[in-house]
Amino acid sequence: MLNTKTDMNTLKNGKYMGIESKQSFLGSNEIRRQFLDYFREHGHEIVPSSSLIPANDPTLLFTNAGMVQFKDVFLGKEERPYHRAASSQRCVRAGGKHNDLERVGYTARHHTFFEMLGNFSFGDYFKREAIHFAWEFLTKKLGLPPEKLWVSVFEDDKEAEAIWLNEMKIDPARFSRCGEHDNFWSMGPTGPCGPCTEIFYDHGAHIPGGPPGSEDADGDRYIEIWNLVFMQYDRAADGTLTPLPKPSVDTGMGLERISAVMQGVHNNYDTDLFQPLIKTAAELADIRDLKNFSLRVIADHIRSCSFLITDGVLPSNEGRGYVLRRIIRRALRHGNKLGITQPFFYRLVEPLVVLMGDAYPELVKAQAHVEKVLLQEEEQFSVTLSQGLKLFEQVVHDLKGDIIPGETVFKLYDTYGFPADLTADIARERNLLIDYEGFETAMSKQRERSRQASQFTAEYTPVQASQPPTEFIGHKNLLAEPLPDTGKILALYRDGKFVDALNAGEKGSIVLDRTPFYAESGGQVGDQGLLRIENQALFKVLDTIKQGHTHLHLGKLEKGTLRVGDEVLTEVDAKRRAATVLNHTATHLLHLVLRQVLGEHAVQKGSLVEPERLRFDFVHASPLTDEELRTVERRVNDEIRANYEGVVRVTTPQEAVASGAVALFGEKYGSKVRVVSFGPSVELCGGTHADHTGDIGIFKITAETGVAAGVRRIEAVTGDAALRFIEKREDEFKQKLSQKEERILQMEKDIQQLKDKLAGVVSQDLASQAKMIGNIKVLAAKVEGLDGKALRHAMDHLKQTLGSAVIVLATVKENKVGIVGGVTADLVDRLNAKEIVNSVAIQVGGKGGGRADLAEAGGNKPEALEKALQSIYTWVQEKG
Repeated sequence: MLNTKTDMNTLKNGKYMGIESKQSFLGSNEIRRQFLDYFREHGHEIVPSSSLIPANDPTLLFTNAGMVQFKDVFLGKEERPYHRAASSQRCVRAGGKHNDLERVGYTARHHTFFEMLGNFSFGDYFKREAIHFAWEFLTKKLGLPPEKLWVSVFEDDKEAEAIWLNEMKIDPARFSRCGEHDNFWSMGPTGPCGPCTEIFYDHGAHIPGGPPGSEDADGDRYIEIWNLVFMQYDRAADGTLTPLPKPSVDTGMGLERISAVMQGVHNNYDTDLFQPLIKTAAELADIRDLKNFSLRVIADHIRSCSFLITDGVLPSNEGRGYVLRRIIRRALRHGNKLGITQPFFYRLVEPLVVLMGDAYPELVKAQAHVEKVLLQEEEQFSVTLSQGLKLFEQVVHDLKGDIIPGETVFKLYDTYGFPADLTADIARERNLLIDYEGFETAMSKQRERSRQASQFTAEYTPVQASQPPTEFIGHKNLLAEPLPDTGKILALYRDGKFVDALNAGEKGSIVLDRTPFYAESGGQVGDQGLLRIENQALFKVLDTIKQGHTHLHLGKLEKGTLRVGDEVLTEVDAKRRAATVLNHTATHLLHLVLRQVLGEHAVQKGSLVEPERLRFDFVHASPLTDEELRTVERRVNDEIRANYEGVVRVTTPQEAVASGAVALFGEKYGSKVRVVSFGPSVELCGGTHADHTGDIGIFKITAETGVAAGVRRIEAVTGDAALRFIEKREDEFKQKLSQKEERILQMEKDIQQLKDKLAGVVSQDLASQAKMIGNIKVLAAKVEGLDGKALRHAMDHLKQTLGSAVIVLATVKENKVGIVGGVTADLVDRLNAKEIVNSVAIQVGGKGGGRADLAEAGGNKPEALEKALQSIYTWVQEKG
């Protein structure tokens, strides 16, 4: 295995792959650090990279630019406590509109995962400062020679042009004016937009390509390294541009590209971000050609896969999970192409952690989880890959022409799990094309079938007009502090339509200006209760839900009439709410303990909190063992007994996360959030909770199951429900124990009956072996499989069968001898069973006792038994 740490030290000392760089070598970690330090020194808030999963942004599959986490700030929907910021944002482009997957590995600068260095101004500084910052950082901090840089501006942006030429003294010969296609940026067809200026690095005349704006600008000589976007307009639907009241700045510089520049190479894959990974993959494949395209694919893909899993994405057949699965499988296919036959992809996580763990400590924490997920996916796909490749070879063999039909591509996807781009990847190597249009047609048919199979209806579908936010006043303990509050009816709905009044017997929904009823959100179910006007009207609330910031009280008017404008008393079912809050607080403790026991990867993926139980979904690749479940349950109860007080504070999302609060990926938080703390458990949460953890009483896990690939579910109960569950289990256990005891008694009876039958059969067989000594029948025999009771039973049978007789039966079990001797009644005045048994017992190392007609003995010398039994015949002859 590659000694990655040694390689990293070599890189940091300025040597790269054994070759001295033309300029002083600067590692990517150092470039990242210098960038953030520079902007910190210039008054910027250094904001951590956000998740690769955009927070409640349906327009994006993944975070694909540094500005994504600031999108609402630019749009004026969110305020931050700072007006200038800088970040190193991890990004993925591998699905949806921004999809570079097919080109990754085959070009110098396409990646599924990259880091975007960016500085941002939210109505603070504008063009002049942004340009000064960029130029100073590149030429002074990084030491790039100005003659190696080229600048482009939007052709109508005379302000930026003047700053560059007159203030920055840029050589006009290294300056371009470009059109809207190249140098004008917008979020979409409407909304914030503006001109941009770009900085390019000239890699030298030995590389084909012309400067920005020229006919051969698509060549590789001039490479864009930094884009400065000036958001100064709001574009209307008709194309009209209106100046924004607070013009802003959004910049982005790819770490991979600037690293290539600073390390004196032209290809991003030749930088310290990729080479240790490429070398590790080469060792696993036992090849020496480090320029191999497949090695580059693998090195790129381990970065995106590892960070996607770290941020909570798991391989699946839909959405983000499907994109992750496509990337993993593409990497595995290239490993197969290199001749790697054993699981290998997960082994690249460790060198990646060495490379990037300092910058992204969350990757370090998730290492074991990432390795486990990748290994499981690789083991699962190995059979799929083999089957799919065989089918592909058959397709190629039977193919007429150079285009693979769309239906065939769909079959590879639908039956064998082969993504279309993976098929295209293999086809390209054979100089073949695939019918994308036919594939999409087949996919559309499948989607339509899925839609038809998932039709549903809902009883309550209110179509409400715009309403002001409902003021929620129900965070307090409703049992300790009964609420005689009132609320004013702002709107009434029946059958989804606005009405002026509800009458007795009618179902509907009610909007109040203020309410103690919690509306279903964050996994916590909505409250139930009553809305009433004393002696006039009674509305039974069956559920409370949210539409936007408005609470809808759903239910049925049991009595009277309610009208818009009425004041109603609000009465939440306090006992139901109390049971719910215990379960909600328990989910926070469970979330804490799962991360402690299983690892930091075990983050929440969903929850349900209701009065009777709680359900908690979390990331974990395999079922929990019995010991793990016991440990989790025990530790949650430890946290309950610690009786931590619930502490709630309101702050900004950034301050909350910086202080250690757990925020859920994919959740959208406003400018202010509630941070709920119970001892070591600190989470962002808008739900209702217990006053102290001790109020929960007891926590009991009732089930642990899998709900999706890499997602497990724990169901549990607390408080009275937990006690009832335990009592029920005890009753069930006692009932089962009683039934078991009855079964055991019956089995013992059955066994004894069988033994008695066996003894009867044995006695019939033995009777024929008796010998006549004078006028006495004598039998001395060893029998198998009978215990003492069965021997006595056989003795009784033999006495009846033989008449006047002396009988000795013996058995051996576990190296111990058991002996039973008997004399029929007519002979006891002459022969004594006790004396007979003792004569045998002495010879086998024991002694016996009993009556004249029946005696028993034992011994510990089974090897002497046969001779001892034969002596009985002589003994009877002498005594008889």
